[in-house]
Amino acid sequence: MNLEDFDFESDCKPNRSILSIVTCSALISFFHCRLEAKVALVTDGASGLGRSCAKLFSQHGAKVVIADIQDELGHSVCKELGPSSASFIHCDVTNESDVENAVNGAVARHGKLDIMLINAGIIGSPTVNILANDRGDFQQVLNVNVIGPFLGTKHAARVMILANGGGSIINMASICSIIGGATPHAYTSSKHAVLGLTRNTAVELGRFGIRVNCISPYAVATPQSRKFLKLEEDAAIVDAYSNLKGVALKPEDVAEAALYLGSEDSSYVSGHNLVLDGAFTVLNQGFCMFDQSS
Repeated sequence: MNLEDFDFESDCKPNRSILSIVTCSALISFFHCRLEAKVALVTDGASGLGRSCAKLFSQHGAKVVIADIQDELGHSVCKELGPSSASFIHCDVTNESDVENAVNGAVARHGKLDIMLINAGIIGSPTVNILANDRGDFQQVLNVNVIGPFLGTKHAARVMILANGGGSIINMASICSIIGGATPHAYTSSKHAVLGLTRNTAVELGRFGIRVNCISPYAVATPQSRKFLKLEEDAAIVDAYSNLKGVALKPEDVAEAALYLGSEDSSYVSGHNLVLDGAFTVLNQGFCMFDQSS
C-alpha cells in the first residue's frame, strides 16, 4: 500500500469505530514519517530512477536536493514536489568540484545530510566485441559509473563524519554487479566496481555510524534503457528472460528499495547489495530441474 493510494475521507470516516480511526491515523503517521526531518541528496534525480526516488523521499517527509546536469528537468521536478520540499543544483558527477558543491549546498540549505543516493549512470556503447571496444568510450562509462560514486561517497562521508550523526549512502548498481554477459564490458565492469566500493566503504565508515549499501535492479523501463534497447516511449521492457512471471520491475519498485535503505527500517543493514531481479541471477537458464515454461 502506498500513501498516494490512501484516502482519509473514504478510509477513515467519522462514523467508523475508534479503533478504525486510530489505525488509520497510525497508518498516515507511518507513511509520512519514514524520512521525516531527513535531508536527501539524489544525483541524476531529474529523470528515470532518480526522479522516482526523489518523489518518494519527498512524499515520506524528506527535504530533497536534486543534483543533475539536466537543469530544465531538475527544476521541473522541484516545481512538482514544491519549493519547501525540493531544490535543484547543477552537478556533473565526474567533476569533484560539482559534487563537493552539491553536498555543501545541501548542508548549507538544510543544516545536514542524512541520505546520499548516488544514482547517475550511463550504459555506454553497445559494442560487445572486446577487440572493437574504444578506450575513450570505456573510460567515459567508468568516469560516470565509478568515479561518480567514489566522489559522491567521499563527500557525503565527509559531512556525515563531521556531523557525527551517521547517515545512509546508497549506490545504484545493477544485476550486472554480480553476473557477466548481460551488458557490454564497460557497464558490467563499472557495476562490479560499484559493488566493491560499496562493501569497502561500508567497512571503513561503519565506525562513524554511516551505512553504505547498493541496489541492483533487473531491467527497468527508464528513458535511458528505452533508448539503449531502441524501444518506443510506451513500449514495455520484454520479460522473456525474467524468472518472475506476471510482474514487471518499475521505477517505483526501485524507489521503495531506496526508501528502505534510507530509512531507520534498515538501521543495521550495511555493506548489502539489495538485488531486485525476481530471482533472475540465481537461475541457471541452461540447467534447471524445475519447469520454466510459462
